[in-house]
Amino acid sequence: MTAPTPRRALLAVALAAATAATVPGGRASAASDPAATPDPGPGGTPEDAAGDTAAEAAAGAAPARTVDNRFWYAYAHWQAGTHRGTTAVAGARPGLEMAAPAGRTEYTDPHTARKSTWEYATWTSPVHRTTVAATEAIASWNARTPAGTWIQTELRPSYGDGTSGRWYVMGRWAAGDGDIRRTSVDGQTDGRTTVWTDTLAVDAPAATAGLRITGWQLRLTLHRRPGAAQGPTVWLAGAMASAVPDRFTVPAAAPSGRAHELKVPRYSQEVHAGQYPEYDNGGEAWCSPTSSQMVIEYWGRRPSAASLGWVRPGYADPQVCHAARSTYDAAYKGCGNWPFNAAYAATYRDLAGVVTRLTSLTDLETLVRAGIPVITSQSFLAQELTGAGYGTAGHLMTVIGFTAAGDVIANDPNSPDNDSVRRVYRRREWENAWLRTKRRNAAGKTVSGTGGVCYLYAPARPAADQVRALREVGVL
Repeated sequence: MTAPTPRRALLAVALAAATAATVPGGRASAASDPAATPDPGPGGTPEDAAGDTAAEAAAGAAPARTVDNRFWYAYAHWQAGTHRGTTAVAGARPGLEMAAPAGRTEYTDPHTARKSTWEYATWTSPVHRTTVAATEAIASWNARTPAGTWIQTELRPSYGDGTSGRWYVMGRWAAGDGDIRRTSVDGQTDGRTTVWTDTLAVDAPAATAGLRITGWQLRLTLHRRPGAAQGPTVWLAGAMASAVPDRFTVPAAAPSGRAHELKVPRYSQEVHAGQYPEYDNGGEAWCSPTSSQMVIEYWGRRPSAASLGWVRPGYADPQVCHAARSTYDAAYKGCGNWPFNAAYAATYRDLAGVVTRLTSLTDLETLVRAGIPVITSQSFLAQELTGAGYGTAGHLMTVIGFTAAGDVIANDPNSPDNDSVRRVYRRREWENAWLRTKRRNAAGKTVSGTGGVCYLYAPARPAADQVRALREVGVL
């Protein structure tokens, strides 16, 4: 993309998938679609839309890779890297914990002005060399943070010119909000790359003499109250780096011809309109946490009665209110921070969640057939998605199946009630709205699209067919 996606506008969902100790490597790359240069759309030029040219296809040129995923989750992963007060912990779900604090630090919460002292320890990953020359990177993490603990995740990019960037804070996170306010740190920059809420992006890549992210390191800082016996546990951490070409339209993927639909609970965000406006204006802006809650419950997990005790009696589906509060980013002032949604999903027993990009509806069908629903982010005008009845600068919904003709079956939280959440959208319209990186808004201005961002939630130890599907789409 030529510019980072505006986060308030998009609320895009990108999530990349569950990883398991039974799955070796934890690294994969997804390939882009082989196709002739697509139609750039109204007012566009061939340079606006990217794809393989007919000549390249005729010559048998391999499609360029556009997505690279790398996540740490296994005991051997956590043993690697540099430890300062941390240790790898074995078991059914290996993780990273504090062994002894490396020191103490003071943190003044910018959203409450409360200053506190914390013990901390850090783990720094080995340098990961990406298989794509990337323009963006998004971190993901899964962790347990009991009361009195929190974590900070940072990325440091390496550039194609052989230099390295600064350490960027990609999130300060806790499952609850009693100790710190969960927050992104927007606007950090080294003059070459900048953090936009949850995305590290190359500044104007088309005009930056080809500067690209060719590698990165991850640093985790674990915090706990001084003298506490227990700190956080991190089960999974890593990042997705991508170089999705600018395009107004995308190549069409042929449908499989097989109908398949998952039984995913249906929740409407509109049921919660006006509730808890302190969390992003209330329910009508809750497409991301509402979608997250649907998939969490598909996997058989629900919040406890005690965790819902704060919700006002009489509110329907209080777990959706809980999801909104648990994903709220105090800096972004919204519930659409991608990694925060994935991290929330992973607070439930043996669930994992990541943010990633997929490259086609074929990838999406592969996951759905394996029993994995996918939360996707898209933006469109009302006339661009038949049957939606609305236009949006950015909206998340959950893909739960496909018809025999290949049309998309989605649980769309922007529905008047739970019963009307299930929708069927025309394949070609939906595909383009999700995968393109550029579009025209209602005023005719060129704005960004999400380029295939999605959240993937699955068991920390997926079934064999799910592992095969995740490998096939380039997540494992």
